[in-house]
Amino acid sequence: MEGLVKSCDQAMEENNYNEPTQELPFCFIRGSDPRAATCRGKLQSKRCKLNQEINKELRLRAGAENLYKATTNRKLRDTVALELSFVNSNLQLLKEQLAELNSSMEIYQSESHNGVMPMIPLGLKETKEIDFMEAFSDFILEHYSEEPSTYVDAIADITDTRQACKTPSRDALGTALLFRYYNLLYYVERRFIPPDRNIGIFFEWYDSLTGVPSCQRTISFEKACTLFNLGAIYTQIGTRHDRTTADGLNASVDSFLRAAGIFRHIYDTFTNAPSMDLKPQVLDVLVSLMLSQARECLFAKFQLQTEILCEPESMDMFRDLAGEAAQLSSEYLQMHKNIQANNTHTCLPECWAGLVPLKAELYKAFAHYYKACSIDASHGLNVSLPSRTSYKTPLRESIKKNFFETKNDLTTVKEMEETAVSCIALKNMHFKEAWANFEEAQRFQRMCRYLKNKKSLTQVIQNAYYKMREDYEKLKLLDAPNDLDECYDVSEQAIEASSKFTLSLTGPDFTSYKVEDPFKQLGPIAIFSARRHWTAPRYIRLQKGSSTYHNDNTLNFLLPLECEEVDTGGSKKILENFGFNVRGDSPVIISYVKINSLADLGGIKEGDFLVDIAGIDVKWYSNQQVLLLIQSCGSTLDLKVITPMDRNYLKPLSTSDAIPTITAELILDTSTSIARGTNHKLDPKTSMTSKFVGVASSSPWNPFRRSVSLAKKF
Repeated sequence: MEGLVKSCDQAMEENNYNEPTQELPFCFIRGSDPRAATCRGKLQSKRCKLNQEINKELRLRAGAENLYKATTNRKLRDTVALELSFVNSNLQLLKEQLAELNSSMEIYQSESHNGVMPMIPLGLKETKEIDFMEAFSDFILEHYSEEPSTYVDAIADITDTRQACKTPSRDALGTALLFRYYNLLYYVERRFIPPDRNIGIFFEWYDSLTGVPSCQRTISFEKACTLFNLGAIYTQIGTRHDRTTADGLNASVDSFLRAAGIFRHIYDTFTNAPSMDLKPQVLDVLVSLMLSQARECLFAKFQLQTEILCEPESMDMFRDLAGEAAQLSSEYLQMHKNIQANNTHTCLPECWAGLVPLKAELYKAFAHYYKACSIDASHGLNVSLPSRTSYKTPLRESIKKNFFETKNDLTTVKEMEETAVSCIALKNMHFKEAWANFEEAQRFQRMCRYLKNKKSLTQVIQNAYYKMREDYEKLKLLDAPNDLDECYDVSEQAIEASSKFTLSLTGPDFTSYKVEDPFKQLGPIAIFSARRHWTAPRYIRLQKGSSTYHNDNTLNFLLPLECEEVDTGGSKKILENFGFNVRGDSPVIISYVKINSLADLGGIKEGDFLVDIAGIDVKWYSNQQVLLLIQSCGSTLDLKVITPMDRNYLKPLSTSDAIPTITAELILDTSTSIARGTNHKLDPKTSMTSKFVGVASSSPWNPFRRSVSLAKKF
């Protein structure tokens, strides 16, 4: 029954994997149903329960340790010490159960996993639910001074997306969901996470390897955990593909390289990790593991190609296979040394730590086996091998001396020391070495309690072992003319590791999963973000008298988004009648306020941002659209403005290359030119205006000054 459920789960996921993600809007992409009775879902549910139990035991241990340190009562200390021993025993038992879950590799393999080398997938990190609604609503009202009810749907979408990311499907839709949430976190960080304080949101994640919870308020921790789950999904996709076909092997290689690229991205960008699975040494091991598994898939594909070739062509292929197997053995051996050197084995599951040296021995056996297959023993020709005994004879010294004295370039010392042996004997030598390595791999499997029950691994080793014995028995039927020197040891003649494949990491492509800013209505993110500060919005009404000049030809109301041409001259006259000028786009900024004008008396300051005109939000409007909207307002202009507090946006940012000293006259003479965005010579008509700009901007704004009476006429 369990196998039937597993088959249905895999078939359903394989169908979903081929569906195009571009045709579905992101709002309909959700994670898999956590209540579904699939083997993978049950495994993840067990992981969640184990994480909660581990968290409970850790809290009990922390409380008991604090009590043990605080009390001086000897009897109480003995009681607490006894309880601590029980808690530590429970923790050890729970961690062993979690390691057993991480060792369940068969669940993630494809249906045809029998006879296929098992790959190591990663489990997902578990997290606690977070409700962004209250925290984000309060921040919108406090920081942006806007109505939070407008953004209820956007906040709910982010909350639902995060909840769905806890159970992503093992296909392209699952990776697209995680990519979407990661890209949404950029807008969440810019809009709601100020660098100087906390808004009451904490991100808590459980370690994928140890189950220990970690909690941080930084959004970078949330990003790193999301990327880790994305890499884990790619490892599960890579192990799920049918690796008995060339297409399935190619897909597995792509998935493992993507997983390695994601882990490398976390390694390069995220520092000070609170959890063990995000530590640099663990990530480095994971990158090496994914690259080696990708190379394993290429090796298996190479094996498939060799089986369909005829005998003369396969000899060269066998030599290449021997080099590929030696390369894999070298990589796994180096990985095993790194795991032991940096104490990573303490957090890795025992199954993983045992499978790495096993594969090193197994692929070493494959290297000797294919090296033996590449030797043509049908003709019994002799080959040359260096003799170990000749190194100790006095003849070597005399040959070496005569060689350097005569400088004979026709031969070398190494060639003089070679001893001719038969091809049959050399082939026999490699078969024996492969036999020994296969037995060593079987010993590693028997020593690990998690590996000895892996049926697929046992079948792979046995099939290769029986095939090697069959070829070895055939070789025994041939009479070897010579036997190898007993002093020669083939294990010291290592097969040269070589590969025709160059693997490169596939980094995460965030641009392929673009998302729109769900809080775009707040304004351009460069200005209206949690890192910027501004005053509370001020509502100002400017009303002109009937004698004030305006352009009658532009009083007809035009939609700003539909208009392409603007009467710039008429607009400037209207703005001059109101007493201010504007510049810039999205948002438009007040560049000049005339002294004692309507704008000045109304409380408008230079450097203010226009955020609302006549009840219309203009934070995303261009300069021409704002001018056109002001024209349509006629003699009464209702504005909502804000004043930035962190910097003056009329002046460029100071740089190290800027001129250190500038005279006041130069600033006054060029202020109008800067406000208009040009460096040309000043217009004589605006020279006096530029001086007033300097005077107006130098005096601070008095918030207690009375504004002009609305009934006053000019």
